[in-house]
Amino acid sequence: MIEYKSAAFYQSCFALCLAAIVVFANLHLLQPLLPQLSRDFQLSPLKASLSYTIATLGLGLSLLVYASLSDAWGRKSLLVVTLLGVTGSTLALTQVESFGALLCWRAVQGICLGGLPAIAIAWMGEEYSTPALVTAVGYYISANSLGGIGGRLLAGGLADLGHWQWIFWPMTVLSGVSCYFIWRYLPQSARFERQPFRLWQAMKNHGYHLRQPLLLLTYLVGGLNFLVFLNQYTFISFVLAAPPYLLSSSMLGLLFITYFSGTVGSVLSAKIARRLSPPLAMALGILLMMLGTVVTLHSALWLIVSGFFISAFGFFLCHSLASSWVNQHAHRAKASASALYLVFYYVGASIGSLYLQPFWQWLGWPGVVLASLLMYGLTLALVFRLWRLSHR
Repeated sequence: MIEYKSAAFYQSCFALCLAAIVVFANLHLLQPLLPQLSRDFQLSPLKASLSYTIATLGLGLSLLVYASLSDAWGRKSLLVVTLLGVTGSTLALTQVESFGALLCWRAVQGICLGGLPAIAIAWMGEEYSTPALVTAVGYYISANSLGGIGGRLLAGGLADLGHWQWIFWPMTVLSGVSCYFIWRYLPQSARFERQPFRLWQAMKNHGYHLRQPLLLLTYLVGGLNFLVFLNQYTFISFVLAAPPYLLSSSMLGLLFITYFSGTVGSVLSAKIARRLSPPLAMALGILLMMLGTVVTLHSALWLIVSGFFISAFGFFLCHSLASSWVNQHAHRAKASASALYLVFYYVGASIGSLYLQPFWQWLGWPGVVLASLLMYGLTLALVFRLWRLSHR
């Protein structure tokens, strides 16, 4: 197995983290541009957000297929193929001229983006020793947040310099580079056992995982947390683009610097879990998300931003631990188990705007805060149930 601090560990971890940065930059780059897309295409906030959520939905649904295919084809080969697809679809997005075309290619891009999230943690679980796995998952989740930050910042800056579509040119180049690094530096699986692809077996594996309480509760926690957390940024973008704030696209992109606290939360997740136990550390993360959400009710911009810093730390703390928990408690078909977690995670993100929209129409941002607290209260109850089950 690949040991922590070995040359193979650093090379493979770097390749996976670089790919994660590129994948999540591509996925999230349109979020700070939604107010501008709403103006350019004369769309409501909910319709404009489809250009963002359709990619997360495509990613989420594709995970079930990729997990099973990777068991049959091998992890690395499927990673390379999907990253090539990301490069091609991102290039196609540089040429779109209508909102319909944008939606079409974003859906294709989202499907291609699903390869890495479906396979990466399963590959780590098979190839890394336990100390290397815990560390690598923390780095990988941190790379997810860095990608989300970088894509949003770059998109906002380029939109203010010229046109929102410009962002897809540098992302095409970076996508190709990440594909090369995976091909060149990710070792071929040494502990992977190829299994023939059987649709019925894949469905059976998914059903098995969904019947495991320790896994199902974790799936629900991850999906419902992301349902709220990600879409809070969508609605606050419309708040901050309107009077009295009137922030530009580049300034809205800067809001996502708050993800840096999430990077810290991911890196510290293993240390916190060793002190509290993983379920209780997840509960701490949810309580921090609730606190950060309440802080955003203040009208001062610096307090709104501070609230998102607090929420991001709590969210990525919980998400890192939940991802590791699934891998550790899946006793077979680990790729399928990890993929199911991410299906809940990204489908939750895709439907979050539908959940928050009625509260937004009713009370504006305070309504979004109310809806968020209700959902976080539910996930907190689920985590305590998980803690009780794990101590039986």
